[in-house]
Amino acid sequence: MGYIPTYEKAEEILKTYNKDEFHIKHGKIVAEIMRYFSREFDPEREEFWTIAGLLHDLDFELYPEEHCIKVQEILNKLDVDKDLIRAIASHGYGIAVDIEPVHKMEKVLFAVDELSGLIGAVAIMRPSKSVMDLEVKSVKKKFKTLNFAKGCSRDVIEQGAQMLGMELDELMDVTIQAMKSFAIEFEI
Repeated sequence: MGYIPTYEKAEEILKTYNKDEFHIKHGKIVAEIMRYFSREFDPEREEFWTIAGLLHDLDFELYPEEHCIKVQEILNKLDVDKDLIRAIASHGYGIAVDIEPVHKMEKVLFAVDELSGLIGAVAIMRPSKSVMDLEVKSVKKKFKTLNFAKGCSRDVIEQGAQMLGMELDELMDVTIQAMKSFAIEFEI
């Protein structure tokens, strides 16, 4: 059966396997984006969505070649809920694992992980260095500039939007709104 860790416990787990502030901050940003989306799609499971976002890249810093594979082993050893492990691993679908995102939460995680990185990179380039004045058209422009934020897969972002049945602009807009909801706290 396993358990779903509290946010504090999940953060402790994240920091056990990640020392780079960038990876820790990315986990927290994706957690808050997931919290935002959960309020729209699945408010009863807000904590589940949030924890999945927080732990989604748990294994990336130490095991980049086994990303989304090693996380399953780590979380199984910690007796974490199997549905949570599956959800986390599914964000590497088609890249590192063959666990297809099927639940709404898994599809959101798949879509917003890469997109949050792109949006963050666009925000840093702005005079304000913030998402607070960021618009979809700015993100869309950089989305089309393939040498900008090369690590953010445009294919994954587009595939995620398709999985969710959303237009790319709509997914970008909602993700920007999510990031604006906590931007001051995270200085993004």
